[in-house]
Amino acid sequence: MSGAPLRSLLFVPGDSERKLAKGLASGADALIVDLEDSVAPERLGFARGQVLEFLQTNVASAAPELWVRVNSLASGRLYEDATAVLAGRPAGLVLPKVDSYADIERIALTLEAIEAGNGLPVGSTALLVIGTETPAGLLALPSYPQAAAVHRASARRLAGLTWGMEDLSAALGARVRHNPDGTLRPVFEQARTTCLLAAAALGIAAVDGVYVDFRDADGLRREAEQARGDGFGGKLAIHPGQVPVINAVFTPSAQELEWARRVVAAFEAAAGAGVTALEGQMIDRPHWLLAQRILATAAAVSSEAS
Repeated sequence: MSGAPLRSLLFVPGDSERKLAKGLASGADALIVDLEDSVAPERLGFARGQVLEFLQTNVASAAPELWVRVNSLASGRLYEDATAVLAGRPAGLVLPKVDSYADIERIALTLEAIEAGNGLPVGSTALLVIGTETPAGLLALPSYPQAAAVHRASARRLAGLTWGMEDLSAALGARVRHNPDGTLRPVFEQARTTCLLAAAALGIAAVDGVYVDFRDADGLRREAEQARGDGFGGKLAIHPGQVPVINAVFTPSAQELEWARRVVAAFEAAAGAGVTALEGQMIDRPHWLLAQRILATAAAVSSEAS
């Protein structure tokens, strides 16, 4: 996404001035101003105008980044949504219910015209794709890396992938999403894992989905820790109260930083060797890459805080 890591991305209804203001004060790294599920169709016109005004007023501030979730391509509302808000120069658009990479290509071509009409650099609007909200979308995710290699202009817009199971479970008719021990049922674990792998193959951010019980801070922390441990770089939030927990989990700890510094120092002392030893254990290039990633994330978070 941007140069700074986006640990927490908070959904905020686009038609609620009060909730938009609370979102700005939440400490989230990014707000996803919503024109889709949280806005009733009869209020969509009002919401578009309010979102544009909100962007024009706040987009130049240092934080949070401001993204807009538009309606899906299949809804027929995406063009009007994008046309209404791109003049406010959001950091990017969040795309729901994407069925295939062909959808992304069509949306990218549409955005070129809207960007040109608003005097924006063509290709400047980034995209965060929710890739698992339909069965077709989930099945298509493994094809993204190959498609992106062919359609390079649209691929340059891709900033991240995230996943969700509410719409997917409705499409499947699934009444149960979790096992008794709290782990995901197989189809939803497949959605989560496929999102993570596709994002890694594309070299873009992997963002974990929402934790819907916003009063359960302990459950949120457990799920966020699992997501970070698996390789996700951030997590979606649906309530401002979730933001501090998510930010804390996705910020490298003092112990992690100390380990990363020791790894880097060990390789520097090894004078270019591909393998070296640290505290009696062999470490190689994957350890060095992980250490560099931890240090870069910490540095970026520190820079944003200052």
